[in-house]
Amino acid sequence: MGREQVHPDPAGDAPGRSAAPRGIVVGVDGSDHSKCALVWAAREAERRRRPLHIVTAYSVPIFAASGLDGGYATVDDSVIREGAEAILQQAVNKVAGYSIDLDAAVENGDASGVLLEMSETAELLVFGTRGRGGFVGRLLGSVSSALPAHAKCPTVTVPLICADRLGETTDDKHVLAERARSGRVPVGNVVVVGVDGSEQARVAVLEAAAQAERFSAPLRVVCAVPQYSGSLAWVPAPMDRDALFADIRTQLDAGKAWISSHFPRLTVETQLVDGSPVEILVEASRHVELVVVGTRGRGGFAGMLLGSTSDGILHHAKGPVMVVPDRDDPRLADRVNFGPILGDS
Repeated sequence: MGREQVHPDPAGDAPGRSAAPRGIVVGVDGSDHSKCALVWAAREAERRRRPLHIVTAYSVPIFAASGLDGGYATVDDSVIREGAEAILQQAVNKVAGYSIDLDAAVENGDASGVLLEMSETAELLVFGTRGRGGFVGRLLGSVSSALPAHAKCPTVTVPLICADRLGETTDDKHVLAERARSGRVPVGNVVVVGVDGSEQARVAVLEAAAQAERFSAPLRVVCAVPQYSGSLAWVPAPMDRDALFADIRTQLDAGKAWISSHFPRLTVETQLVDGSPVEILVEASRHVELVVVGTRGRGGFAGMLLGSTSDGILHHAKGPVMVVPDRDDPRLADRVNFGPILGDS
């Protein structure tokens, strides 16, 4: 295996004192959720041949005094820090067998703030859906959209229902109930990416294609068209839905040719689906290695993901979900050379 470095809480209490991490960053708190995220991140670091940085974060609670003199009381952070360091060491031991460069650190500060700062230099940020409350438990709780919506690098959320496919065990009652209902679901080596015709979605497609190559898996590009409702008052009526679907298929084919020009060894397939984008992606997440989406789009798909329907995909997915932030990519410039662009005609 690669070199291993474990750094307890850096000198001083301010977050960000440790060296800016690169490669894969994973947040842990000792919960089953974060253990699943840890294993997924270690495997990804091995696939990419990139270093893995394990981090846990804590903040010292401050209590308002109840006496007439007012004031505040703080808790000695030594016990809290020792607990955090123990969790960190357990995480390091868990992935010690992987062939990766590994380091780890305890940070003092708000969990989401710590990770958001690390996302400025990291290649990928990985975390679980819930945790003990000191770290990952807050990430998709009160600040559910903070990391996927604002991180500077792609993020991957790993739900606890993935424990089986990652070789982990859990006694979580919700996971056990889900398994009892659905049984063991086969997982195909496929990467799915959702598109809606926006440039943000095309950025997500490029990242998904790179990830599919790492998995040695085909890429499935999915465009879901929901039924029109009163909320879509801008849609001309009446509209020929068959003609609309034919137009979208033409544009998906053009997009497929564009992807293949940049990833010539990758198998790419397209899927046009009539239905709710969130429901379709949540269902797809049961059966594939990874679902990829952008942070925002035209509103028909990725544009909704980190808005009103963030709970729908990030909290109910049955497999890992990657959210790709909007960013410039020179490969976007030649998309127009391959035919009509979804939404522009």
